[in-house]
Amino acid sequence: MAGPQPIADPAPLDGVLPASVRDGADERMLSVYLHVPFCRVRCGYCDFNTYTATELRGAKQSDYADEAATEVAFAGATLRAAGLPERPASTVFFGGGTPTLLPARDLVRMLDAVRGSIGLTPDAEITTEANPDSVDADYLATLADAGFTRVSFGMQSAVPHVLATLERTHDPDRVPLVVDWARRAGLQVSVDLIYGTPGESLADWTRSVDAALATNPDHLSAYSLIVEAGTKLARQIKSGVVAQPDEDLQADMYELVDAKLQAAGFSWYEVSNWSTSPESRSRHNLAYWRSQDWWGIGPGAHSHIGGVRWWNVKHPAAYASRMSEGLSPGAGRETLSAETRELERILLLTRTRDGIPIPTLPAEARVAVAGLIADGLVHAETALRGRVELTLRGRLLADAVVRRLTV
Repeated sequence: MAGPQPIADPAPLDGVLPASVRDGADERMLSVYLHVPFCRVRCGYCDFNTYTATELRGAKQSDYADEAATEVAFAGATLRAAGLPERPASTVFFGGGTPTLLPARDLVRMLDAVRGSIGLTPDAEITTEANPDSVDADYLATLADAGFTRVSFGMQSAVPHVLATLERTHDPDRVPLVVDWARRAGLQVSVDLIYGTPGESLADWTRSVDAALATNPDHLSAYSLIVEAGTKLARQIKSGVVAQPDEDLQADMYELVDAKLQAAGFSWYEVSNWSTSPESRSRHNLAYWRSQDWWGIGPGAHSHIGGVRWWNVKHPAAYASRMSEGLSPGAGRETLSAETRELERILLLTRTRDGIPIPTLPAEARVAVAGLIADGLVHAETALRGRVELTLRGRLLADAVVRRLTV
């Protein structure tokens, strides 16, 4: 099932998309991701394409909103030139980095660019990530007044020594304040947590989960700490300065957060995400997991339109140069084979509660479902109704389930 991997080529400087992207376009929604690549400090565990002020070298934060708006206009023109149907964006997501390092008016201008060049559906979900120390009540009210509907706060932990290991700079006592300000502005609230930080105990994690729940968010994400190659944290672990995350402890932490969230009225809908209702799920992330279309704006951002995937030049200065010259910021591009698209469909949908309709699986994968049920990884009841849904044990071993469905 793995099949041949797609071969990446340089992205064309005119950004022209092949005619194949029109196939099935009426059945796919369109989303927009706006990457804001700026951070006040670089966290030791992070390998995202982000830059502190001293790393910009030829790029200015103050110019970024105009540069991003230029790519938004380029995206709208490219989509129309490809003969795609008019599809206003159903979701818009500002990620980073720290989008809220920019003035609120810059985020509003970028959203207005999407509204003008691509359009927004009447019920569009519009989210920004934010650090608790990067916004105040006026900032959040400005976003809400401009049409933002949702904010995702990077809480990560409520325990000072855990935040220090992660090199997060905010005061954990500020989280309830910013959540309250967001609610007063009329925004839905998501809180992000990280578990498995070196030195974090189960008691520490319990404290963080309880503190997050005490803010009464609409949505909560809990991600296990992944040690990415090339990060400061990876170097610290290699040199013995900090311990390697304990996978067994991480499993205990996952089971704890899932139990606490269920008791508080949340339901999981993706392995690392829980919400209080279907309406408070992240529709933007669901678009990724369901292999919809999205255009990624900004340095290093990735896009996917109709089986064509590309990624932008990484450094903000190179990105600014492309925008000033009227060229596509794409650095590389690949057209996914039917085999690769099917592999990714199974990989992504397996992680969601909606799961995969069993009749849509290849024959050999359908045979594997019985074994997954016997091993306690897939619910028997939902399988009998024709759908793969992971059990709690299956969520802990989701990668193994995917391997057995894609042999």
